[in-house]
This record gives sequence, structure tokens and C-alpha cells, in this order.
Amino acid sequence: MSRSGRLLSLMEILRTRRRAVTAAQLAAELVVSERTIYRDVAELMAQGVPVEGGAGVGYVLKPGHFLPPLMFAREELEAIVLGLRYVDQRGDDVLRNASAAALAKIAAVLPPHAGPTLDVPLAMPGPPAASFPDNVVELSRLRAAIRAQRRLEIVYADAAGRSSRRVVWPVQIGFMDSARVLAAWCELRESFRTFRTDRILAATEGTRYPGRRAELMRGLHEHLALSVRGQTADKN
Repeated sequence: MSRSGRLLSLMEILRTRRRAVTAAQLAAELVVSERTIYRDVAELMAQGVPVEGGAGVGYVLKPGHFLPPLMFAREELEAIVLGLRYVDQRGDDVLRNASAAALAKIAAVLPPHAGPTLDVPLAMPGPPAASFPDNVVELSRLRAAIRAQRRLEIVYADAAGRSSRRVVWPVQIGFMDSARVLAAWCELRESFRTFRTDRILAATEGTRYPGRRAELMRGLHEHLALSVRGQTADKN
């Protein structure tokens, strides 16, 4: 591997790690000596790349540093295009516009030989849903509550049209094939629940819920994983 290629690989490793990575770990991944890692890190710092750390402590890339798309491998770019096409099919207006803007930005900085990856990609998403039910409460309001970690008092209608009031801690919005759902901790059920957004008839933002959303998200995903395993066991 050339030095320039190794520097790009080094930045990519640091970009994907949230915690400091030691020179020994980096050397093992790149199959070089630790001395080479020290020299390469010094070169990155000299070029203005915001790498923090040192020998014996490890290195970390400061948050916010962006690697331009032209550094993506071909398969990585295929994955990005597939994801953006999926968002264009199933996302709401906000995400569809964001998807188009992101794709345009990527196309603007790609080298000419990468153009076919955008124009004639190898992968494609499945057929789009016919339509999604309209929402009474805009998804932007749900997003705002998620970001602010605020409780929501919602009026929710079940499949039979019966309505009830719930106080929930919103965690994520799910985009399914035929509906969108709000995943949240429900104070009434004392458990994680999903609510179809088109059945949320009203939503009032309340006080900040305790803890961190990242912790709730981990709990939600564990809950969903257990549910899937339970359904699989029932089928067996």
C-alpha cells in the first residue's frame, strides 16, 4: 500500500472509532510497524487533520471531521446510493429532500470514473409502497420531541378506532413498507411500544424525560430483538 493510501486508511479507521485507538492496534490493522503509525499520525496532524492523543494513550479523530465522498470505496458508495434510494421511496418530504441534496453533493465531488455507480447502480431497493396514510400530527413535531428528549402526551386510536391517552418518551421514528411508526417508552404500559404515526390524533409536548436517549435506544433495540426471537420460537 502506498503512503497516501495508508494515510486514507488510517483516517478511515479513526473516523469509525468512538474511542482512542492505540498505535499497536492501528499497526496491526494496517500491517505496519508502530513507528510507521507514529510518523503517519504526525503527517496527518501536519496536514491539519484534527487527530488527538499520543503514544501510550491512543489516537482519536475529533468529532465533525468529514471525509469527502471521493474517498469512499466502490462498495461503500453502492451502499450509500441504495440507502438514499430507499429513503426517497419511503421517507417523508423532509427526508426525501435531504436524500436528494445528499446525493447531489456526493455526485458533485466524485471523480468521473465513479459516475456509473450513481447512474446505473448494481443494487436497487424493493418496489415502493403504493402510498402512506396521512398524518394528523406532522413528523417534524415528533422529530423535535425526540431531539429535545421531551415527553409527549398523545391521543392514539387503535385499529378499531378506539382512542386513548398515553404519555410516551419518544425514541425513534420507523419507516416501514406501508406505515410509519413512533417507537417510544410508554408510561402506561411501562414498556416500549410502537405507535403508527397516522393514528396519533394529537400530541402535546411536555417535560424532559429522565436519562439519555442513547440509553433508551439501546433498551428499545434489545426489546425488539427479544420480540423477534420470541416470534421465531413460537413458529418453531
